[in-house]
Amino acid sequence: MQPVTTVSGAAYPWGAKNVDTDVIIPAHWLKTISRAGLGRGAFETVRAQPGNIFDDPAYAGAPILIAGDNFGCGSSREHAAWALADLGVRAVIAPSFSDIFSGNAVKNGIIPVVLPQAAIDRLLAVAAEGQPVTVDLETMTVTTAYQDRFAFPLDPFRRRCLMEGLDEVGLTLARDRQISDYEAATREQRPWTQPRSDHARIAVEGAGRT
Repeated sequence: MQPVTTVSGAAYPWGAKNVDTDVIIPAHWLKTISRAGLGRGAFETVRAQPGNIFDDPAYAGAPILIAGDNFGCGSSREHAAWALADLGVRAVIAPSFSDIFSGNAVKNGIIPVVLPQAAIDRLLAVAAEGQPVTVDLETMTVTTAYQDRFAFPLDPFRRRCLMEGLDEVGLTLARDRQISDYEAATREQRPWTQPRSDHARIAVEGAGRT
């Protein structure tokens, strides 16, 4: 996962409420286990409508999506976060998120920014004018070219994971030394817990130290 500290640029001024994961990525796209290419299916039903915001050249490649309350509700499919990331979205700003989607977003390098509806309304207006929006994890703020500045909360652990580019694998690898030390101590102190093939090796190592 790539570290992210700042996301800045155009923003999709969508504002839709109760956007569930089936809207984000329809179920027939879930047959794949690859993240690549899922952006093509992102918001497929919305993009089937003429003049939709996701195919508007003015917002092509926008890294920020501004949505309404309860974004990401519905199923727990991680494909929803995969599809957004493949579409190029690195931050979603909304009044609230589904807990599962919020967790999946962070695991895929997407910042879930929670702001009150009044701030959302202001950002929708700014984005609709084509003005850039900036999400900054260093200062925990969302800012605009009009000097708007909105502070947002984020769990410190999730913030660290995003800024350091740590997913579950990365977090585990960061503790590789501690894990190795623990396994070595376990082999020494409780050899009967080890696989049978290890018993002879442990006995030889023990004899060599006497």
